[in-house]
Amino acid sequence: MIVVDTSVWSLALRRPRDPDAPPHAARLLRSLVEDGQPVMLPGIVKQELLSGLRHEPQFRRLLAALEPFPLLLAGDADHVDAARIVNTCRAHGVQAGTVDALIVALTARVDGILLTTDRDFQNIHAHCEFNLQWIPSS
Repeated sequence: MIVVDTSVWSLALRRPRDPDAPPHAARLLRSLVEDGQPVMLPGIVKQELLSGLRHEPQFRRLLAALEPFPLLLAGDADHVDAARIVNTCRAHGVQAGTVDALIVALTARVDGILLTTDRDFQNIHAHCEFNLQWIPSS
């Protein structure tokens, strides 16, 4: 199970500066999808991606593009686990955002691999157990 973070979706969904050389993370996500790998979209990531779009047609296009991917929704236990992740990180001097902690909790629950370009997850990973595949953003 591959859980894809906002950073990777953003790279994959935006127009690349160089159409002949899309970012590595975008190529990897495309390859996973084409190979039929189980790619999950956390509900909070879907919300982040859809937030801030200025025009309704843009919103509808993005919503349609995300439709094929199964949603990974948070339940009560996920929110409790996310709070523990934040607390554990804080005890070690690491700032962990609540959204990132929730994504980690969801990834751990499904025993998935979190695919991200966001370095914050590396900091969380140093103190919390979950599967992480970090990709440099360039």
